[in-house]
Amino acid sequence: MQPFVVTFGEIMLRLQPPGYERIRQARSFEVVYGGGEANVAVSLANYGASARFVTRLPNNDVGEACMAYLRQYNVDLSAVARGGDRLGIYFCENGAAQRGSKVIYDRAHSSLATIQPGMIDWDAAFEGADWFHFTGITPAISQGAAETCLEAARAARAKGLTISCDLNYRKNLWKWGKSAAEVMPGLVELCDIAVGNEEDAEKVFGIKAPEVDVQSGKVSAGAYRYVAEQLAGRFQRLQSIAITLRGSLSASHNTWSGVLWQRSGEFFTAPTYDILPIVDRVGGGDAFAGGLIYALRAKPGDGDYALRFAVAASCLKHSILGDFNVVSKAEVEALMAGDASGRVSR
Repeated sequence: MQPFVVTFGEIMLRLQPPGYERIRQARSFEVVYGGGEANVAVSLANYGASARFVTRLPNNDVGEACMAYLRQYNVDLSAVARGGDRLGIYFCENGAAQRGSKVIYDRAHSSLATIQPGMIDWDAAFEGADWFHFTGITPAISQGAAETCLEAARAARAKGLTISCDLNYRKNLWKWGKSAAEVMPGLVELCDIAVGNEEDAEKVFGIKAPEVDVQSGKVSAGAYRYVAEQLAGRFQRLQSIAITLRGSLSASHNTWSGVLWQRSGEFFTAPTYDILPIVDRVGGGDAFAGGLIYALRAKPGDGDYALRFAVAASCLKHSILGDFNVVSKAEVEALMAGDASGRVSR
């Protein structure tokens, strides 16, 4: 059995009005499932890598439906714990033009929110794995989720796994008593690789890129070398730091790129993609993380390839409805090679 990646976090029921309807207009909702770490696991499986997703799901028909949805993407669910009362829900309103997208969470007291340390057998979950990935969303959900995430990271560290974290700051989730600034340092100091967007480091650690204006679409790649170096100075274990660069011109039109800093001294900048129109940007950061992890494992030491693969993969995600980035390695590499024509493949 080849080594595999383990991801840990919450998967939710995603309810979205058809097309570009607003929630207040909706008379029906489209149903899919999604969540940061599950999205990464699906990306990896799509590229042919082995991925195990660890979570806690209710022992009812909704939990079973969620498991069935994940199985179609060849994700290993052998370490999923069952228990709790409900699956978390989020409502997603798809924005367009100058109206931004909107997310409303309904995840209080979910199965993952009520998880406690000791509920997951991490020795069994990590058996045969070489990589562990989590996001800053998981410890934001509840104290129990934060403590379980720390338990997992410590177990992965003890087993010598590579550990990656997507900072993924969500201000609407940190409600349980501690802030991201209090909790995340203890987790990130266990990590080898950190991933974030152009604002995560500022929101979590107070590290801001100089002379950038995200709202106007001005996100200079060079400015984020400073952010990476500041993070690396604070967390000495970090060997690689990747930052996505999104210029938000409107809800339908973004520019998209990224940078990768490595402690060896290398600093890579990806090509910039002009994305218009955007079909669904939710999960774009997870698509980047999934692409980066895949490429770093597939071609160790080739940071340029890893970054370009991650940015191309996440660019394609903007064309796909739902949380999951349902694209193949061949499609990503075709875009990397310059085929952005969108022509019909016959």
